[in-house]
Amino acid sequence: MINIFTVDTEDWFHANYEGTDFSDDLKESSTVERNVDSYLEHLEGYGCKATFFVLGTVAEQFPQMIRRIADCGHEIASHGYAHLLVYRQSPEEFREDVHKSKSLLEDISGRRVLGYRAPSWSVVKESLWALDVLVQEGFLYDSSIFPTKNFLYGIPDAPRFANRPVVDGREAGILEIPPSTFRAAGLNIPFSGGFYFRALPFFLIDWFTSSVNSSGEPAVFYLHPREIDPAQPRLELSLRDGFIHYCGINGCERKLLKLLKKHKTASIADVFFSTRQTSKL
Repeated sequence: MINIFTVDTEDWFHANYEGTDFSDDLKESSTVERNVDSYLEHLEGYGCKATFFVLGTVAEQFPQMIRRIADCGHEIASHGYAHLLVYRQSPEEFREDVHKSKSLLEDISGRRVLGYRAPSWSVVKESLWALDVLVQEGFLYDSSIFPTKNFLYGIPDAPRFANRPVVDGREAGILEIPPSTFRAAGLNIPFSGGFYFRALPFFLIDWFTSSVNSSGEPAVFYLHPREIDPAQPRLELSLRDGFIHYCGINGCERKLLKLLKKHKTASIADVFFSTRQTSKL
């Protein structure tokens, strides 16, 4: 089965932990371009495709990187403009953020942007209104609802596989593509990206992937550029947040290569919107 690989294309200093403020981030030394180039090399080497959810501020700084991603046959989607948590924005602020990002990415890539993923999975029960805004802004799918729960995000009873969300008794009119989880003991266990991917041994990730596939569903993986870069600068974080942010960094790239070798991947657009992917603006 073809699985889905995604990259939340932001820089090493983009984070949403309590007490962090990177409003001056443009003065920081970027590592995103070299790390994205590594992803492109690895994906090409294994004949895989991916969706790159690109942050608007990153696209402004590195438009040539966005064109390179598109020229390699990968999907360009939106990660918002300023890496703001959805549930800390008003609907008007959110609309401005996603509109600016979508327009920017379409102008740079020359392709229609179909999908959106919120920073830190921040479409939660209190911010489901965001789905209506996405529909109104022309998005066909969202990938922001994590069917688990922690201190930062999640809707634990959300569907585990692609679905049409129901909000206030009505269908929201957008396709939701959640990251993959493994169901055990009545709980959804994350494994397919970020801290979970870095912390778990590969044999478990592989087993969980096969379990998702046995249900007839593609596994949806996600990583960030910084997660394959042990040499990145370090943020000043609390003990908890530092552990979450850096656990398993040294072995993440090797794990990624094992994944791409064993499990062929495609973009979200390839899997769910293939007839529309080739259409131009």
